[in-house]
Amino acid sequence: VNALSEGVRVGLDKCVKDLVADPEITAAVLTGASGVFCGGADISEFATGLNGPSLPQVISVMENSSKPIVAAVDGLALGGGFEVALGCHWRLASTRAQAGLPEVNLGILPGAGGTQRLPRLIGAEKSVDFMC
Repeated sequence: VNALSEGVRVGLDKCVKDLVADPEITAAVLTGASGVFCGGADISEFATGLNGPSLPQVISVMENSSKPIVAAVDGLALGGGFEVALGCHWRLASTRAQAGLPEVNLGILPGAGGTQRLPRLIGAEKSVDFMC
């Protein structure tokens, strides 16, 4: 599922900071594994609490990077995973890509800025299709 566990958030945060600090690297491509970009939050952390950087903090570091980050989406990009893709400077999607914020159907608001970034990118009317 490539869930956004503490280890993934810490790793993303470190990689982006390393990207910015390394003069030899001019850009980065972020992708998932096993046909999934990222399936969203690690729900096991809901019971134990979050440690490490929060997803909004990590996405803010990505979005504010002085070097471009491209999300290469293949397969699922759901919830927080979709928000990670939205926090990248550009997004490329395969024909198998599926994206959305399905947590709204459970009465949970996306917590990492997806409801703001998506309408800015594609407009409010089209954004509704990704949220319902």
